[in-house]
Formats: sequence, structure tokens, C-alpha cells
Amino acid sequence: MFEDRIQAGVKLAVRLRHLRDENPVVLALPRGGVPVGFEVARALKAPLDVLLVRKIGAPFQPELAVGAVVDGDYPEILRESRIIAQAGVTEDYILAEAARQLKEIARRRKLYFGRRAPIDITGRTAILVDDGIATGATVRVALRALARRGPSKRVLAVPVAPADTIAELTPEVDEVVCLEMPEPFYAIGNHYMDFHQLDDDEVMAYLDQAGLDQASLGQTAGP
Repeated sequence: MFEDRIQAGVKLAVRLRHLRDENPVVLALPRGGVPVGFEVARALKAPLDVLLVRKIGAPFQPELAVGAVVDGDYPEILRESRIIAQAGVTEDYILAEAARQLKEIARRRKLYFGRRAPIDITGRTAILVDDGIATGATVRVALRALARRGPSKRVLAVPVAPADTIAELTPEVDEVVCLEMPEPFYAIGNHYMDFHQLDDDEVMAYLDQAGLDQASLGQTAGP
């Protein structure tokens, strides 16, 4: 069990030290992945950005992901066919939920980024970080979105996830780092002593501090 997301990020960073010289960029899934990604970025002296992806939850059971949607020039919807069939979800429902989640993505993009464009990851090692994985729907669509942005290498890094989900996601990336794969696996929050829901102010504070850290590195770096 991790004390909180900060401790999880510190432990995850230790396992990612070998990537420090690969021009990495850390991309966290908000909100919960941001504190974890912050510690990884700080340890690797890498920039921190966020990748805006939203889960499409099943009717009357929003924690059950029937798919996910990611923002971008061409928004992408990932459908979990098996779960859709089990939940009896219609295509109209998925499209309506996707539109609703894209509105939330637009709100967060404006809030988190302002006028700042996402960091260019072309030719760089992109490290996707979250505080944990359950079904993998959100992470899968995030990885596909990353692939379109042209990184030289994609790394998935999380503190905790089910072994079968990690096995399903492994072909999507060049490297996977997962600290704990407990069996049976019930919920991500079961593996944290403090798993409070972050708000937007906390996310922005982490992003602002990461920006200051990068500015400091630039100012102190010699020619």
C-alpha cells in the first residue's frame, strides 16, 4: 500500500531512472496521475504535461468504463466491446457521453493550459503516468493518442494495476513499469492510504511548480 500519490511517484521514479538521458517528457492523466507524474518529472528533470482523456462510464455504473475519449485535432473514441455488450449500451448513448466528456476536456484544457500549447513530444521518450489502472480503457486510448504525436518511444508507468490489464496493454508500448500487480484486484484506491480526489487548483499547482522547475534548470544550465 502506498501512503499517497506523492510516495507512489517517488517510488515509480526510481524504476524510471534509466530513461533520464532519453530526452523524456512525462504526460500525466489528470487529475490523479498529476502528483505521480510530478515526482517522476522532477526526478528525471523532465517537463510535465497532461494528456486529457475522459472515461465513458456505463449508465447507472459510471465507474465501469464502456469506453474513453481523447482530445486532439481528431478526437478519438475507444469502445470496450465486451463491456458494452454486457451493459447493453447503445451507440447513441456512447456518442452522447463522448460529446459530454469532450466538453469537460475543453474546459480543463482552457483551465490548465491557458494559451500554452501542449509540449511537442516528436522524437522524444513519452512517459504516460497515472495513479493506477483498472480496466485500461482510458490508458489504451491515451496511448493511441500519443502514438499519433510521433514520440520515439512510449513508456507506460503506473504504481498499481491488475496483471491481466498490464498484459493487454504491453503490446501498445515499448516499455511498461508497474510497481504492484496484486491479485485479486478490486480498486485503485484500495492500495493508497490517502486517495483523496484532487481538484483543479491542485492540478494547476503541480503544473505551475513543474514549469518553475524547468525554468530553473534552464537558467542554471551552462552552455
